Amino acid sequence: MNENRAMTTPTHPSELTLRGIALGAVLTVLFTAANVYLGLKIGLTFATSIPAAVISMAVLKAFSGSTIQENNIVQTIASAAGTLSAIIFVLPGLIMIGWWTGFPYWQSVAVIAVGGILGVMYSVPLRRALVTGSDLPYPEGVAAAEVLKVGAGVGGAEENKRGLAAIVLGSLLSAGYTLLAKMKLVAEEAATVVKIGSGATSFSTSFSLALIGVGHLVGLAVGVAMLIGLAIGWIVLLPQFTAGGPPAGTELADFVSTTFRQKVRFVGAGTIGVAAIWTLLKMLGPIARGIAGALAAARQRKAGQGASLDITEQDLPIGVVGGTILLSMLPIGVLLAGFAQGGPIMPMLGTTLAVSILYVLVAGIVIASVCGYMAGLIGASNSPISGVGILSSLGISLLLVAIFGQGGDEATTKALVAFALFVTAIVFGVATISNDNLQDLKTGQLVGATPWRQQVALVLGVLFGALVIPPILDLLNATFGFQGAPGAGKDALAAPQAALITAIAQGVLGGNLDWSLIGTGAAIGAGVIAIDELLRRSGTRSLPPLAVGMGIYLPMALTLLIPVGAILGTLYNRWAERQSDPAFAERMGVLAATGLIVGESLFGVAFAGIAAATGSPEALAVLEENPLAAPLGIAVFALALVWLYGWTRKAASKAV
Repeated sequence: MNENRAMTTPTHPSELTLRGIALGAVLTVLFTAANVYLGLKIGLTFATSIPAAVISMAVLKAFSGSTIQENNIVQTIASAAGTLSAIIFVLPGLIMIGWWTGFPYWQSVAVIAVGGILGVMYSVPLRRALVTGSDLPYPEGVAAAEVLKVGAGVGGAEENKRGLAAIVLGSLLSAGYTLLAKMKLVAEEAATVVKIGSGATSFSTSFSLALIGVGHLVGLAVGVAMLIGLAIGWIVLLPQFTAGGPPAGTELADFVSTTFRQKVRFVGAGTIGVAAIWTLLKMLGPIARGIAGALAAARQRKAGQGASLDITEQDLPIGVVGGTILLSMLPIGVLLAGFAQGGPIMPMLGTTLAVSILYVLVAGIVIASVCGYMAGLIGASNSPISGVGILSSLGISLLLVAIFGQGGDEATTKALVAFALFVTAIVFGVATISNDNLQDLKTGQLVGATPWRQQVALVLGVLFGALVIPPILDLLNATFGFQGAPGAGKDALAAPQAALITAIAQGVLGGNLDWSLIGTGAAIGAGVIAIDELLRRSGTRSLPPLAVGMGIYLPMALTLLIPVGAILGTLYNRWAERQSDPAFAERMGVLAATGLIVGESLFGVAFAGIAAATGSPEALAVLEENPLAAPLGIAVFALALVWLYGWTRKAASKAV
């Protein structure tokens, strides 16, 4: 706390400025575009706070009077890109079931914005309990603060210059490889189908530098857990489910792919669901104590003791927070009523709206608490937000079953599934932003920022993100489409979480969910949880159950390189520990890995625009067939990684 006070001067430094807001808005748009693409492709998004902080320091350095607090506001705004873009885990489901053919702009903006603002408000009372009043590590919040401190300190300019260069180099390499792949000069993916006993499976990988970057950031425990999930799904389950071979007239590869989508992924859903429930149960006690502490602190400030609080202890007034939450229920009611117009919900509209609004209100409180705690424990990037989305979808679906029953005609079921997804989208906005907000507030605490200014900044980030997400979704939908949607082609985006959440809502409301597959997954999840608890008690290792579930659920082509990236990142970090400045060396690796993700993701959005303009996903191809694409791809891919990590090590080991 003494450090925080030392950074606070009688005249508070520039913090929430117009130029900072403008830069934060630009970064939010860019990073949101990148995250939307990456999330729809592989089901993962990346944290944007650290790269946003580095870019902010590089840009604002050109202006007089820039401060560490102003750079913190920029990263706070831009951090919305790494979290709010997770709404793509829900909204594409409305396309998949054929309820929407595109994303209605203002309706989509409203549902994203309202959920995000609720997330900010719900997490405000938790700051004192879960940030300043706890020993939670907040790994990403602390890392972002360290980057900001380096940029503001002695020698910070040189370190900042190298960090920005690492992001740029990683981005150029990943975008460059993807460009070569789209030109068909190197391979974009390799796959083969093999028989195992009387069944079959498939081994595949995409040549994606972004996946290497993801693996570096998530770490070895998550990478190993995903590898175990892959083995369970593709080596154990899939050969069993395909035993006996394909039906007559069906290609073996198509049979394997269909079986994976229709059976294996539901086992993964069961594993994810049980792992999410276990995580939530573990958090209930600490969160209850945290909320009680936050309310006690609010009463103290209300009693007139707020003037004695340090500036870093000043939140938005609790009356504003509570009033905003309650007033938000009005636009939510309007949105839900408009969404239900003309459908089978109308005869029970009043009851349905009352139940749904109460669900959002109560579930929002619980989810904000749980997600905030999990962000402090393992970081916003690794938090099981998708598991929270699954539970949210199950909750509202079961409530709708209680009102309307299940297994009705196709049109009624479709309308109820759509309504469940729309409600889930609001709750999911609460989950993503509350998950991020406390991480940002931890950064602010460490750099002497004012909490209420950060909370205002995050609301601005929510609004910027809400405005840009729908048109990006429309562009990607028009260009590629989503797997499972009517008319989707072979290049359709997987949108794995959206497919899973939609399938669960359809199964619950349609009365045809294969609970045996979910049960198998639940049993696997319970076993993994037991192993994880034993490992954690030994104090040496962990096996994140949610990562195992994701390894079962996601296609191998989209996950196989993540464990590879995790191994490379672990080897790099072990090297970094032996350097004269281990923290800086490790951060350089993080920034280089982030560049790999940003470059490929931004190129993906740009390519979507090119393909949409030309009407062809082969717009950049210069060859029809290239028999050397695979060996060339392996060589170029490996050389790019060797060069990037070699350059990063050299830059990180030089004296500054």
